[in-house]
Amino acid sequence: MLEKNKNLSGFKSDDMPDAEGMTFAIIVSDWNTEITEALKEAAVETLLAHHVLSENIDIHHVPGSFELPLAAQWALEHLEVDAVICLGCVIQGETRHFEFICQSVSQSIAQLNLNYARPVIFGVLTTYNIQQALERAGGTHGNKGTEAAVTAIKMVELGRKITAN
Repeated sequence: MLEKNKNLSGFKSDDMPDAEGMTFAIIVSDWNTEITEALKEAAVETLLAHHVLSENIDIHHVPGSFELPLAAQWALEHLEVDAVICLGCVIQGETRHFEFICQSVSQSIAQLNLNYARPVIFGVLTTYNIQQALERAGGTHGNKGTEAAVTAIKMVELGRKITAN
């Protein structure tokens, strides 16, 4: 049975693999900075709490969420990282711009996963208003930056297990 409000921000640490020796790039959108900085801080805190060394976390900023996939591709091609975490926030406005950005970013990030066979984590909030974004950046729905970091660690570990055979 599915839980109605599944929230990985409340994950159990004992279910987490040790991330010692793992390397990550975090790409952060500067659009909606109040939100994206909270996502970034939570992601970094989560990685550090699971034994990732600070020097193994490479943080880069891009102007907006649309630029996340290209920066992620550059990280995959030019940095020695096990995974890339993309963090952004797109809030619905009065035009269809929201739909185009969300669709483009999500499809591009999904394609990077397949093209590079390394995890590229979609940590982009796509909300109807600023309140919903705040609730997901440390509010009542936890912090999706934490969830993105947890996902990255678990995917790196899974990839190592599967490809070791």
